[in-house]
Amino acid sequence: MDYSRFVPVACELADLAREIVRRHFRTPFAVETKADRSPVTIADREAEQEMRRALARLCPEHAVVGEEYGDAARTDGLVWCLDPIDGTKAFITGRPMFGTLVALLEDGRPVLGLIDQPITGDRWIACRGWGARLNGRPARVRSCPSLDRAIGSTTSPDMFETEAEQRAYRRIHDSLALMVYGGDCIGYGLMAAGFSDLVLEANLKTYDYLALVPVIEEAGGRITDWRGEPLSLRSSGRVLATGDPCLHAAALALLDAATSS
Repeated sequence: MDYSRFVPVACELADLAREIVRRHFRTPFAVETKADRSPVTIADREAEQEMRRALARLCPEHAVVGEEYGDAARTDGLVWCLDPIDGTKAFITGRPMFGTLVALLEDGRPVLGLIDQPITGDRWIACRGWGARLNGRPARVRSCPSLDRAIGSTTSPDMFETEAEQRAYRRIHDSLALMVYGGDCIGYGLMAAGFSDLVLEANLKTYDYLALVPVIEEAGGRITDWRGEPLSLRSSGRVLATGDPCLHAAALALLDAATSS
């Protein structure tokens, strides 16, 4: 299938979400806390509602999975996965380090991914066999074959909750030249554009990571779970992404040693 024919659909969804998010950014609004202790705002909900309405019009035969309004009844065939604001904590504190995520899955595997930053206007989009683009230009990871020369990123050390996850984070942290924090999905986009070399995270939800997969892979990088398995609807939420594929095996070895000990 030529997945690039769905690129205009993904861009329309992101355009709709961008308008809503920009309207609410740095304005007074109520913040609610969901059952999983994560924050949600009117912007999250309005944006997902608008994207779902557009999909009902543009792709009525496709299923939809979304952060705010639940999963589809089926996971086979073509399924859209929506996260209207990935990085709500950054959004509610006025920091433009969040993004809208749109993914298209076929039989549970991501084949198209979009990361949109509504405030800066940066947009990454990729689909299988089509390449990755940042603001219309080709996006490509950079070469960095050694962990001790690599710049890594993670949204927060607090996302590593178990002792094994904390050991894994510390081993990766201590092996790198530099670790930076914050950014949620933007960290992955910047790595795909050649500005960093590794992203390590844990306890992500389905809608947090599926859109990232085509962007990283089509830019020449690797992204898997901590066991090296491809990411899908059924993944654990532990994510390792590297720009240079040579880093991936070395990082996986550290993660395996930390989580199996």
